[in-house]
Amino acid sequence: MPIPSQWPLLIGLVIGVAAMLIGLGSGVLPTDGWELAARWTARVGFPIFLLVYLASSLARLWPGGWRAAVLRDRRFWGLGFAACHTVHLFALVMFLKLGDETRGLETLIPGGLGYVVLYAMAATSTDGAMRKLGANWKRLHRVGIHYLWLIFTLSYAGRLMTAETRIVGVIGTALALAALGLRLAARRPAKA
Repeated sequence: MPIPSQWPLLIGLVIGVAAMLIGLGSGVLPTDGWELAARWTARVGFPIFLLVYLASSLARLWPGGWRAAVLRDRRFWGLGFAACHTVHLFALVMFLKLGDETRGLETLIPGGLGYVVLYAMAATSTDGAMRKLGANWKRLHRVGIHYLWLIFTLSYAGRLMTAETRIVGVIGTALALAALGLRLAARRPAKA
């Protein structure tokens, strides 16, 4: 039985809220809970992002099956990622508001721009916006998805230098680079 097209949006929201609630329940202090909620909502959002990032490449490399279904519903998977990452933003803001940790401009500017791009892509995920924007729609979504990929990649790569976060850094960076590799492989012309 196929999943209705709108379900990926709900799935993204439910996964994000569940990760936030589990994080909140796992912290000793409220600040710890919000920190875990922010961390875990980002981590559960990453696989949804990768699914959106790779949808057309997977369908091109291995046509049919679930890959065709993901490609067909990529818009809703993207909205699901936006919903999940909105929960992440909420958890992160709460952590920064309640705790004494701050973020510098070198983090706030690229991260803030990432959310501007994410919400611009979500707001233009309609047939009407696609028609109205024409070629600019494709530019926005192509540049936007790669910018979000870069943010995730740099975020995970930044964890490689610290022993406590190295495993997460290795896994996240490897997944991000493998996803880029698959996209590049899918762009190569098929051999006859």
